[in-house]
Amino acid sequence: MANGVFSSSRAQIPERTLRTDKWWIQPLTTFTVLVSFIIYATFRAFENGNYFAEPLISPFYSPCLSTECVDGASLLGTPFGIIQLFGMTISPALLILIFPLGFRMTCYYYRKAYYRSFWFSPPACAVAEPHAKYTGETRFPLIFQNAHRWFFYAGLVFNVLLTVDAVLAFRNEHKEWGHLSVGTLVLIANATFLWLYSLSCHTCRHTVGGRLRNFSKHPLRYKAWTIVSVLNHKHQNFAWISLFGVAFADFYVRQVASGAITNFYFF
Repeated sequence: MANGVFSSSRAQIPERTLRTDKWWIQPLTTFTVLVSFIIYATFRAFENGNYFAEPLISPFYSPCLSTECVDGASLLGTPFGIIQLFGMTISPALLILIFPLGFRMTCYYYRKAYYRSFWFSPPACAVAEPHAKYTGETRFPLIFQNAHRWFFYAGLVFNVLLTVDAVLAFRNEHKEWGHLSVGTLVLIANATFLWLYSLSCHTCRHTVGGRLRNFSKHPLRYKAWTIVSVLNHKHQNFAWISLFGVAFADFYVRQVASGAITNFYFF
């Protein structure tokens, strides 16, 4: 007899749920926050401006690899020329966002969050979903969730680059070292949150400690696995904190670059 996602049916009750609490608040909140982030990130990607103010660069545009990038924003050069689609110039941010977005979209925690809040699969524990059948992640397009580990590896590269951006933020607008500003702290916090989110990832835990017959012969990997396992308990928290962190870092750089605020230097 088929079972799991291939079972013929689920338990049938006339009520959608027997829960009497406000179970819908959590999926509604998740839906609202994620949609707000998507709208903001899309706006910023297509705005194609106000993303660099020496020495600060928005995490949405780092590394800026297009010849369309403003002067000084390209950390790794500009290997890509101006890219156009249907007569429109493609923002440099769109060359970057696909990787961190792919990492979050395929993240185990975010899958649960948006499966519940967007697809009602299911909307909450002990609440029946409206779908007639359920195939899970065994068919197109959700089978591509299996690419999560590759997005995880790409995400680590971007974490390194954003860490470099945070270090470079110890300069002032004249590229002189030894300065600390509010922008420096914002970029450091953003890089830190992203590292905590990545290192607490389930894929990171498996990569560090998986495929071993025993830990006794691999003490270093065992120690790393224990540290990552501790972080893994807070993965949900780091997922949300880093999401707000990257949005705030971009917003702060945008405000400085547009002249709306001044990047205050402590020294």
